[in-house]
Amino acid sequence: MPLTDNMRGALLMIGAMGAYTFNDALVKLASLELGLYQIMVVRGIMATALLGTIAWVKGAFRRPVPRGDRWPVALRTGAEIGGTLCFLTALTQMPLANASAVLQITPLAVTLAAAVFLGEPLGWRRLSAIAVAFLGVLFIIKPGFAGFDQAALWAVAAVGFIVLRDLATRRLSAQVSSYQVAFLTAGAITFTGIVLSPTQDWVAMAPATWAILAGAAGFILLGYICSVAVMRVGEIAYVAPFRYTVMIWAIGLGYLVFGDIPDGWTVFGMLIVTLTGVYAFRREQRLARITPGLKA
Repeated sequence: MPLTDNMRGALLMIGAMGAYTFNDALVKLASLELGLYQIMVVRGIMATALLGTIAWVKGAFRRPVPRGDRWPVALRTGAEIGGTLCFLTALTQMPLANASAVLQITPLAVTLAAAVFLGEPLGWRRLSAIAVAFLGVLFIIKPGFAGFDQAALWAVAAVGFIVLRDLATRRLSAQVSSYQVAFLTAGAITFTGIVLSPTQDWVAMAPATWAILAGAAGFILLGYICSVAVMRVGEIAYVAPFRYTVMIWAIGLGYLVFGDIPDGWTVFGMLIVTLTGVYAFRREQRLARITPGLKA
């Protein structure tokens, strides 16, 4: 039976989430031997080279970033650097599934921030879903309880930076190439690692460690390619909820690679974040089709 566009889109979304999660798992594995900044530099050089090659093939460098887009690009890049530093810090100190779960609040946090700072409409149903989702995050990080992991605060900070990144992205014009932005961002993150690396000792890398970081760079590239392709295939209302399959990838890899098993409260929080995210997205899409401009 031939695959429909929606089925292909769903598979691409699942593949993108899997690729990003494999990257996270490999970075976490490398952090058992290497410092964070060394990882950023080595992986970053590889990822920047790969993204630069693709951007060149796609003709992304034929014209510079338009003058009116330079500040949004700079803000987006700075936010991406902050988000990367915070998330990788969290990732190296807490279970893979927990760190990934906290990040899944991002779409709802972006919706809330867009309503507050950009004046986008936000109805009480989606606002309620956002509040419940944040409650789910509290179940995951468990502040004030014996199981509280302070590293989770780094993951929460990463969400804040990613929200800022996405708001800046919305300010970019259609003339800005996504490949060019991805290349500039990867290069900036690599440069940040170089600047910060003197604060940590560098370790001689075994061939296996080189392979791990090369794999991480490759999975970043694969995830990006799938993310771009998924926007061109299928209906977004059908495809987008499959982003939450990242939780399945994260729990599975966390168990297989690191032996991590989320506790009951963490799983409960993950379910809350996932269900509220899917509900809010479905609500937004349904009302947009029925009554354009109506608050959801």
